[in-house]
Amino acid sequence: MTARQIVISIPEKVLLAEKTDEESFAREMRMLAAVKLYELGRLSSGRAADLADMFRIEFLMALGRYKIFPFESELKDLEGGNA
Repeated sequence: MTARQIVISIPEKVLLAEKTDEESFAREMRMLAAVKLYELGRLSSGRAADLADMFRIEFLMALGRYKIFPFESELKDLEGGNA
């Protein structure tokens, strides 16, 4: 899979406040972006897992840490189909 790189400037103060290094912060930002885009329905769980650089099952299992139900979109589809 090809990937594109996006560069985001993060103020040093943010890294200090988070008590983290650039690599750890970048990894967390990717995960947070993946979770939010999945929650908004903009990415499937598979694409969100790709963004978070993990397997789909790992991503789905990690959603609980962010208080996100892993099958919300599937549940909505089922509810809509029964109407």
